[in-house]
Amino acid sequence: MLINSPTLWRHALRLKAGQGHKYDHGLAVIYAAPELTGATRLAAEACARVGVGLVTVLAPKATAAIYQASLPPHIMVRSDLAYQDPRVGARLYGSGGLAVAPDFSGQVPSVLDADALAGLPARLPARLGDSFILTPHEGEFARAFPGIDGAATRNYRALAAARLSGAVVVLKGAQTILAAADGRMVINRHASADLATAGSGDVLAGMITGLLARGLEPLLAAAAAVWMHGEAARRFGPGLVASDLPALLPAVLRDLAGA
Repeated sequence: MLINSPTLWRHALRLKAGQGHKYDHGLAVIYAAPELTGATRLAAEACARVGVGLVTVLAPKATAAIYQASLPPHIMVRSDLAYQDPRVGARLYGSGGLAVAPDFSGQVPSVLDADALAGLPARLPARLGDSFILTPHEGEFARAFPGIDGAATRNYRALAAARLSGAVVVLKGAQTILAAADGRMVINRHASADLATAGSGDVLAGMITGLLARGLEPLLAAAAAVWMHGEAARRFGPGLVASDLPALLPAVLRDLAGA
């Protein structure tokens, strides 16, 4: 068991330099919520702020205009849920709702958040690999993994879920537990009580997706995102709302790069 800190993953963070172009830094796809559009917008803006080259939101036709009007111009919106691009480095499903069933083939690293967790692992066609990251809070965890003893420790439950699903599990809370199917476990204590606010989990899911798209190994991507999420909240302090978090991330990244 490791305590989360930048020493675990700072080496994997790459600043943009030289003659590279946007696709050198990853293409992330976020499947938009059909109704709760704010969750998708938070996730997309956070994803972009961790340095991914391009964020594309795939929206149902009925709500695509909402996303096109409300998201900043550097985030692409397509009204095509079947859109494919071989350059996609990571995908996010479930934040705010689920408009399309997740692709469980394991070919593209994917984050399953909120509604995408419902009914796991019973509805999986097969055991997931570690290219998948599951991001439940306690209530979502209990619904996704009803067979895991709810009275057991959080460490035990996170690791049991990781081994059962094959995925990396991020069990969110005041101390977030990150567990991989191979037995690795990271405990995050670098957080803030001010993160107990609507939408902060959507921001975290977007951050993890962006770091996955940039090429970080899944457990490291999750650990880095969770720590930076907590650091951004600590810097802001009382009065934090989720939409404050993305704008705080560039300064956190700059300080990590200079450390």
